[in-house]
Amino acid sequence: MSDVAEAPGRAGVMGHLGVHIDPQPVAQRTSDGIETYWLDRSQLLETLRKLKTESSCAYEMLFDVSAIDERLREHRVGQPTADFTVFYHLISFSRNQDVRIKVALQEGDLSLPSAVSIWPNANWYEREVFDMFGIEFTGHPNLLRILTPPLWEGHPLRKEHPARATEMDPFQMSDEFQTAQQDDLRFKPEEWGMSLDAKHTDFMFLNLGPNHPSVHGVFRIALQLDGEVIVEAVPDIGYHHRASEKMAERQTWHTYIPYTDRIDYLGGVMNNLPYVMAVEKMAGIEVPDRAKVIRIMLAEFFRISSHLVFYGTFAQDVGQLSPVFYMFADRERLLTIIEAITGGRMHPAWFRIGGVAQDLPQGWDHMVRDFIDYMPKRLDHYQKMSMDNGILKQRSVGIGAYDTAEALDWGITGPGLRATGLEWDLRKARPYGGYDQFDFDVPIGQKGDTYDRAVVRVEEIRQSLRIIRQCLDNMPAGPYKADHPQATPPAKERTMHDIETLIQHFLNVSWGPVIPPDENCTMVEATKGLNSYYLVSDGSGMSYRTRIRTPSFAHLQMIPLISRGFMIADLIAIVASIDFVMADVDR
Repeated sequence: MSDVAEAPGRAGVMGHLGVHIDPQPVAQRTSDGIETYWLDRSQLLETLRKLKTESSCAYEMLFDVSAIDERLREHRVGQPTADFTVFYHLISFSRNQDVRIKVALQEGDLSLPSAVSIWPNANWYEREVFDMFGIEFTGHPNLLRILTPPLWEGHPLRKEHPARATEMDPFQMSDEFQTAQQDDLRFKPEEWGMSLDAKHTDFMFLNLGPNHPSVHGVFRIALQLDGEVIVEAVPDIGYHHRASEKMAERQTWHTYIPYTDRIDYLGGVMNNLPYVMAVEKMAGIEVPDRAKVIRIMLAEFFRISSHLVFYGTFAQDVGQLSPVFYMFADRERLLTIIEAITGGRMHPAWFRIGGVAQDLPQGWDHMVRDFIDYMPKRLDHYQKMSMDNGILKQRSVGIGAYDTAEALDWGITGPGLRATGLEWDLRKARPYGGYDQFDFDVPIGQKGDTYDRAVVRVEEIRQSLRIIRQCLDNMPAGPYKADHPQATPPAKERTMHDIETLIQHFLNVSWGPVIPPDENCTMVEATKGLNSYYLVSDGSGMSYRTRIRTPSFAHLQMIPLISRGFMIADLIAIVASIDFVMADVDR
């Protein structure tokens, strides 16, 4: 079984990473193939530091940190006894390799040393673990709740925390409760790490948001200003949190698919992809070639759709009002094609475990060909209108820049990382879902500034058009869904032919498939960066733990570093160039 640990003697494999630990860690097999090791708490910081800094390791990025409430889990053969598990997912871009570090904790002793001194982006991840699970991190600079209100009672991802309002007492807002909430939300600069004054100046404090058109969602930035110059800019998130990971514990593997659409709500079916691929890996489902190519075509359509929203709103935020109308008109044309194929527009929830919901409709190829023949000339026009515009360049060139090392330190992925000059795209570096069969280039920037982040996304639209054309010209024949008992639901045309398939259809739709005990993390190159689903199955019809690692959560954490010393107007351009949506941040 995939959850059985390696024999203790095999744990010495950690040595080939250049890290020697005594006592040796316990190794664990998982279906995703990521090397996974259990460490003692006392070994954690030393090991993480070695994994990052020693040249033989060079795990430059802390990709994710989260936890698992193990108290109700039944299938943990070979794993250390634990009430809670905290895991660290590290990525080495130089060696194109991942490693997962786990630490077992017991109820009543839920604390770990903070990793902020090693990776600055550990700050928000540790705050999230504290908020959701109640695990403390000693040495953390500001261990406060991050996704729930300050006075929230309990920790939502613990198993005893209710998942539905019907499981809780009716909500009441007494005068005392309202007063306490308001008092706790009062802005106190000292709690945000800001000083009230300096030797020769008095600072001004300004709230940008949480409802403001230039922050692209329900998002707040607390600004400390010296005149119009930004001294400090502290992001405040959580206003859009809706417990997406908690909801996964109450849905079948199949019925959770529509929830994934609402994470990066501009990414559409691209949100489905890492989720269904992770389930397929645990279930041993092989997806047919036709379904793979259909998935890639739809995913790239949504990449274009998302980038068109970015392109138009970015130009608008730096002062150009016309481009957004042109680009949204082209996006509308694209969404019409998506609607014709899937029956939905922004949230079609169309991918299925084992393939896609149905085959391509008659005439799909004519619609797709018309669009990919039409779009390149439009992009040429937009280049002259926007990217070559002198005012846009003045507002963006040299603004909010960071280098590759800083990007890796802060967990930046996708176009934001490639804008620094690092040519690393998951579709090329670790081809998944059939991307190894496609020819396309990886656009990169040079300066890692606001302008380069836009340049990379604009060129990615052209590359997505290349991929879609190859899908169009080389669409395989064959089934659109795997002929596998766990595929959901089975092909409808077969359900009335034999009783076995009818029963399978009924059970998979009503109860959902039963996935063997396993763990799997699957990531994709999503519209805004690397998006991953880390799923834990306990051998039932629903997920025991679903961890959604989104790129936008990491990207917003970098705002203070890249905005200090700039003007408020520059901050608007910086925020626009990050390209995020708050559902992707807060989940």
